[in-house]
Order: sequence, then structure tokens, then C-alpha cells
Amino acid sequence: EKWQALGNDYVILEAAALRFTLTPTRVRKLCAGHTGLFADGVLLLSAPNEPGFVARLQIFNPDGSEAELSGNGAREAVLYLRRSGWTDRDQFSIQTAAGEIRPTITSPTTCRLDLGRVRLSSPDYPGGAADGIGELDAGTRRWRFQHVQVGNPQCAIRLSDLDELNGLDLPAIGPGIENHASFPQRTNVSWFVSVEPGRVRARIFERGVGETSASGTGATGAAVAHVLAGGDSPVTVELDGGELEVEVGEDLHVYLSGWAVPVFRGSLAE
Repeated sequence: EKWQALGNDYVILEAAALRFTLTPTRVRKLCAGHTGLFADGVLLLSAPNEPGFVARLQIFNPDGSEAELSGNGAREAVLYLRRSGWTDRDQFSIQTAAGEIRPTITSPTTCRLDLGRVRLSSPDYPGGAADGIGELDAGTRRWRFQHVQVGNPQCAIRLSDLDELNGLDLPAIGPGIENHASFPQRTNVSWFVSVEPGRVRARIFERGVGETSASGTGATGAAVAHVLAGGDSPVTVELDGGELEVEVGEDLHVYLSGWAVPVFRGSLAE
């Protein structure tokens, strides 16, 4: 099935039904436009290899690389699991490369993800300070950023006003930050403006994807940076594809809430 959340779309496959190994080349072909299914990535669901979980979720970017976590992809997978009969519970756990994710289904199209505690220092930014704040040169300017590890690395950049945010050429400046030497595993990037105490407007450049209409973990990175700078929680994050809500606790424990819906179901030709 193909699902989307705020325009961020994934192809969901069940490993038990696949007749081939999901290689990086095949991921790229599945996600391709015109000759494929035109998607931002692939979600592969399989039986868990530990007790206490409903499923194991693997997330693949359209370039074939594997991602530790996707907030939008995880919500799509969670609601798919419920609709497809993997579980009849409203609360359960799934395995990901980023660890255990604990969702609560709040309606047929919405859920709340317990993402655990985020970190401000991590091996994904090995040269960083304990508070995760740094600076780097990319393009024609110097950027001050907040590193946040949300199961995957986030580089959140706060800007002064909406005009500056709207004027950014993300395809031009994003790759230089994503692939900067400071981030050995590359990084996701979000630029945001605090428009109210509990609301930010953000744009996202996703690792292995490029500019995208929405990112759940990108929204989380921006929300955490907003709260660390004195903003209120919960934070409503306005993205090109819609809004997400991020709750940030004093201990940096975060919850991400939003919607996801199916687009179509089909069969691959031989």
C-alpha cells in the first residue's frame, strides 16, 4: 500500500509477501517516478525478533539508504498495522533501528508516538558540545544550529523571520549541510521561525530525500530547538504539508502527534 502523511509518502511492504530481497537498487526503483511508485521511501514490516512487539519496521530512503526513524513513516506504519489486522490494540510497541517506538492510536487516521528522550550530543555529531549548539559554513554563509538526536540526527537552524525562511533555496543549500564533515552519518536539516510561544513554521531538507513537504523527526528537532530557546511546549509545527504537534518535556522526553492515510493498494508486476 502507498500511504501519505502531510504529503510525505511511503510504500508499505510486508516482508512475508515479498518474492525478492529488498536491495538498495530495488528501493530506488520502487520509489522512482514514472517507472516506479513515486514515493519518498519504503517501509518494510516483518515479524518482530523479540517478544513484546507487534512488528519490526525498517525504513528506507529513496536513494536506497536505510534510515533509523521517520516520524511520518512510523505513523503510517502504525495505522497500517492496525487497519491490516496485525493488532487490535490502541497501544503497542514496534521495533525500529532507533529502538522501541510506543504508539497510541487516537482515531482511525491519527496517532501519538512516544519517541523517548532526545539527546543533544551523540556520535552523529562527534565534535559537538554537550548542549548540541554549533556553527558550520555551507554555501555562502555561516549557520548556527542545534543538534538533536531523535533516533536520527537533526540539525535545527533558527531564523529571524518568515521572509528569510520563505526565501531559502533548500535544494541549493541543503546538500552542503546534510553532507558536512561535522556529521559522519549525514544529517537531516530543518530551518524554523518561532511565530508564537507554542508555534513554529519550518522547512525540511531530509537526508537521502532532499526538500520534503513534511518530516516528523524534522518537526521534532525544530520543536526541541524552539523549547530550548525559551519557547513553550507543546509546539505546533507548521510544515508545507500541514501541522504536527510535538510535546517536549523538561527531561527532553518527546511525543509526536499527527495523521496518516492510505493512498492506494496494488500489486507489482513481475
